[in-house]
Amino acid sequence: MNNFRFAHAQAQQMLSRILKGQDVLTLIGAKASVYAAFTKLRLSSLVVFSAVMTYFLAAENISWVVLFALTVGGFMITGASNGMNQLLEKDFDALMDRTRNRPLPSGQLSVSEGLILSVILAVIGVFLLYFLVNPLSGLLGSLAVLLYVGIYTPMKRISSWSVIIGAVPGAIPPMLGAVAATGSFGLLPGMLFALQFAWQLPHFWSIAWKIDEDYKKAGYRMLPIYGEKDSATSWVILASSVVLVFTGVLIYEMGFFSIIGLTTHVFFSGLMLYYSFLLVGRKSEEAAKGIMFGSFAYLPLVLIAILLDKIWML
Repeated sequence: MNNFRFAHAQAQQMLSRILKGQDVLTLIGAKASVYAAFTKLRLSSLVVFSAVMTYFLAAENISWVVLFALTVGGFMITGASNGMNQLLEKDFDALMDRTRNRPLPSGQLSVSEGLILSVILAVIGVFLLYFLVNPLSGLLGSLAVLLYVGIYTPMKRISSWSVIIGAVPGAIPPMLGAVAATGSFGLLPGMLFALQFAWQLPHFWSIAWKIDEDYKKAGYRMLPIYGEKDSATSWVILASSVVLVFTGVLIYEMGFFSIIGLTTHVFFSGLMLYYSFLLVGRKSEEAAKGIMFGSFAYLPLVLIAILLDKIWML
């Protein structure tokens, strides 16, 4: 009988330890989820994807150390930028339906914890890029954080030019990938920068059209010209789609990609252009949505196609 009681007590203690362990795992999972939202993990993944793809595109020989540092450092730099952006905008995020449940306005994360996390990510990210990739990559990473946090973020409530300013750090990742591979600036990094810069304008303006009312609750001025969903704005979005089409064709003519890249570029930029014409004619949410979803598909698929071009031509 005593042996049974002893075994029962041991089983209860073991069960208690297991449940406590589960509680710890649950807390860790919850904290990881908060950090993922704070650093915008999904967006960061797309940013790092563009840098990694262009590294493969520009590299003659793959260095796994460099690739590791580019990937991890890129995630950290992007996560730090997103975190600092949310720190500066936490009061405005609380005003918008789209962002009021973010970690800071919802109280899931304190300002001090968010600041510490962002600084740590930025410092380690720049360190990895500078010392394990090359100094130019470290400088590009630092510049991206500075432009995004120091200029683009506060400018969103001042001028609609913020989208064009924000497109500069947004276009650095493909340049960063190419510079990581070559160790220098050149025509290829410049062309990749130009392509992603041109893509961002119709991409972000179509999103701004869709959520303009929400942006206005926080005083953000994201649409061009007069900041309204009007004819002038729709024509600017159309012009930006035209620029994207011709930017890709120019890069093709310069010999940086072949028929696979050109076909993919023309199809998806042409799709965005088609919906941009519809936006001019109809000023509709459906047309803006068409541009937006076309832009979501454009970037990853065009980068994959350009890489396939390189493999095809080997």
